[in-house]
Amino acid sequence: MNKRLSLLTAALLLTGASSAFAASSTDLTVTGIITPVACTPSLANGGVVDYGKRSAKDLNPTTPTHLGVEILQLNVNCNASTRFAISTFDNRENTASGASFGLGLINTNEKLGGYDLGFRNPVADAPVSVLWSGNEGDTWDRFDADTVIAPHHWIAFGTRTDTVWAPDFLQNVTLDVAIDTIIAPANSLTLTDEVTLDGSATLQIEYL
Repeated sequence: MNKRLSLLTAALLLTGASSAFAASSTDLTVTGIITPVACTPSLANGGVVDYGKRSAKDLNPTTPTHLGVEILQLNVNCNASTRFAISTFDNRENTASGASFGLGLINTNEKLGGYDLGFRNPVADAPVSVLWSGNEGDTWDRFDADTVIAPHHWIAFGTRTDTVWAPDFLQNVTLDVAIDTIIAPANSLTLTDEVTLDGSATLQIEYL
C-alpha cells in the first residue's frame, strides 16, 4: 500500500513540475488601417432590373428559360485615388437554380431560378482590365468579358506587371454590369399562382 501511494505522489509532483514551464498567458494583436479615402458605388436605375410579367405557358417545360441579358451601369467614385475592390454577396443564398445568384424560393422549397453577373467595359482614370479574386484579394487574375462572377468573389480594376495582375490606384471607374437571368424548368415549379422574382445581391467596396 505504501509503495503505491509513493508512486502516485511522485507522479503528481512530476506533473506539477512540468506544468511550471508552460506559458500561462497568450497575446492578442489587433491591427488594421483607418483610411480617409471613401469610395461610393452606385447602380443605374436604382439597381433594379425588372423583367415585367411573363406567362407561365411561355416557360420551357424541361429546360431553363432565359429571360435575357440586361445591362446596368455601375459607377464607383472615390474622393482620392486608392486601390479598392468590390465584393459580391448573394442575399438569396442557396436558392440559385442554374446560375450563380438566386431568385428566392417559391412554395416553400422550390428554386425559381437564378442570374449571373458579368462585368464589362471598364472606363477609369487610366486604361484598366476587370480583375477577379477568389481568395479575398490575395491573388488576382483577369476577368474575361464572357465569364461571370460567383458570390463572395471580388472584382477590381488594374493592369498586369510582368506575369502578375494587380489592382491599380484609381479614383473613378465606370463599367457595365450584365445580368443574365433564367427561370428553372417549368416542370420543377408549381405555378398555379403568380410568383415574384426575388433576386437580391450586395456589391460592397473593399479597401486594399
